[in-house]
Amino acid sequence: MAACIGFTSHAQITSTANQDVVLNLSNVVALTFVSTGAAVGSVVTLPFSTVSDYANGVTSSAQQLKVQSNKNFNLTINSSSTNFSYNGTASPAPIMPINGVLFAQVSNNSTGGTIASAFSNTYGNITTAAQSIIANCLNGGNQFFSIQYQAIPGFNYPAGTYTANIYFTASQP
Repeated sequence: MAACIGFTSHAQITSTANQDVVLNLSNVVALTFVSTGAAVGSVVTLPFSTVSDYANGVTSSAQQLKVQSNKNFNLTINSSSTNFSYNGTASPAPIMPINGVLFAQVSNNSTGGTIASAFSNTYGNITTAAQSIIANCLNGGNQFFSIQYQAIPGFNYPAGTYTANIYFTASQP
């Protein structure tokens, strides 16, 4: 019998290890103004310089906002107070209500949601109560909508600067 020389049998030796990786996701939603990249937008100034401006109102340019949300969401609008704050020389200071003077309209919507009728193709009153502007918006990282303001103060208020703070809220149901 001949002997095999130089041939040895080696068994393959292996070892494995494993571990679980767990992602703890939280519900998140962020609402920012595109112009600033922040939750505070640029100041919108509506100048009234002609009789026509006072009689027919002045409309702002579109103010675009971006929503990032991992769940479907709803959008609301409201003012922080009932009246505009006044800065001017009239004494006593005039009281101009926001409701009935300042209005908003959704001028563009790519959120996948439904625009509330009061803010679709018409300018809706802004009040201190949170009002739905777009409902059932789809989740995503780049959901945009735009708002335009219209103010019609009429002829009952003296010259000066009138300021209103407007809030937009994105909330997940």
